[in-house]
Amino acid sequence: MGIVSEEEAIDELQKLINQVEGPLKKTFERVHQGYLRENLSRFLKARDWNVSKAHTMLLDCLRWRVDSEIDSILSKPIVPSELYRDVRDSQLIGMSGYTREGLPVFAIGVGLSTFDKASVHYYVQSHIQINEYRDRVLLSSMSKKNGRPITTCVKVLDMTGLKLSALSQIKLVTIISTIDDLNYPEKTNTYYVVNAPYIFSACWKVVKPLLHERTTKKVHVLSGSGKDELLKIMDYTSLPHFCRRGSSGSSHHTQSVDCFSVDHPFHQQLYSYVKHHYETQGQGEPAKQGSFHVGFPEPGADGVQIVKTIESEMHNLENRNGLGKPVDDRTVSP
Repeated sequence: MGIVSEEEAIDELQKLINQVEGPLKKTFERVHQGYLRENLSRFLKARDWNVSKAHTMLLDCLRWRVDSEIDSILSKPIVPSELYRDVRDSQLIGMSGYTREGLPVFAIGVGLSTFDKASVHYYVQSHIQINEYRDRVLLSSMSKKNGRPITTCVKVLDMTGLKLSALSQIKLVTIISTIDDLNYPEKTNTYYVVNAPYIFSACWKVVKPLLHERTTKKVHVLSGSGKDELLKIMDYTSLPHFCRRGSSGSSHHTQSVDCFSVDHPFHQQLYSYVKHHYETQGQGEPAKQGSFHVGFPEPGADGVQIVKTIESEMHNLENRNGLGKPVDDRTVSP
């Protein structure tokens, strides 16, 4: 008899995953943090509620976690601190606060991230550490505080400064997005795109048809800095700094903190957490410099096609960019 409901699909997947033992079982406990069914549903959603495909995806994720020792990544600080500062200065991501529903708000500086001050492995390590801290610490804490499972976040993508030269970073961005797609599926509730220049509009137009409808429904391109729309779901204090520009009537918030900065409370708390867990392992020596190497998964056929489409469109824009304002500087309306 076929699966007729989402609840039955979750039941079937739970029966299958209950058979795993040893390291796979242990790392799965880290993944679900006590919210088993909510996390099983993430993998089912990512595979259109096909139990067999979701089971394969989840097992592959657990094997990747064991092989790459992901459970210990929050006790592997990026040292020295100057290197961590370099990573933060060139991989712009931070957490600015929470929505009124309790979801963490992550800000990502897509346009101004340069990824040019450290090796690929450090950027991947940093990204996974933020994912794991989000899932093990932030979401777990907010779930307990609110008395209900909170298993997703929202992301605000700042396209300020996006240029044709971003094409050189597409390989690293693809590695990171593939890791997320395969091992952290359905962790983002909504993507809000702000400060979008013309180049984003042109690329989004050709990429959108290649994406699953489930994904495109999550993406909201907002006008300008998106402040007015974002204030419908979060308080002013949770707005990313790049969404507060041009504010009026909020003089006490004029000195907004750059949430990308290594000095922002989120990054200070994260780095302290990782250092503390390293030290409590009983390590007799200071942490040594060296990145945490993680296996890079190959992007699927859809991912490869998307990358090729973006590359093609950006080359087309470059070839057409000869009249009027530079293509990088034009703005776009949602």
